[in-house]
Amino acid sequence: QVQLVESGGGLVQPGGSLRLSCAASGFTLAYYATGWFRQAPGKEREGVSCISSIDGSTYYADSVKGRFTLSRDNAENIVYLQMNSLKAEDTAVYYCATVPLRLCPVPDDEYEYWGQGTQVIVSS
Repeated sequence: QVQLVESGGGLVQPGGSLRLSCAASGFTLAYYATGWFRQAPGKEREGVSCISSIDGSTYYADSVKGRFTLSRDNAENIVYLQMNSLKAEDTAVYYCATVPLRLCPVPDDEYEYWGQGTQVIVSS
């Protein structure tokens, strides 16, 4: 059974850090591009970051470049999104999604599997 499960969200103060996890089961993440998206209330979904299949090259939206870092642990079949210097505008539900054998960036309508999301709230 193919499944993606996000975790690691929560409440953090501005300037703080969180690490989100996207754990896969039923398939091997190394052969899939994995993207992270976020959606804040009343706003459209936004692509945040992506890690390519095979070569592991990464892509970041300008809004998070220099603050977020994406990595993949092939042994654990998990993709991590390290989020530093968090701002109030980073508040959103964060989703991971995957598509096989692609280089990033990948249009969001081409992703095949999606997780259920994890809430991130940045507030003092």
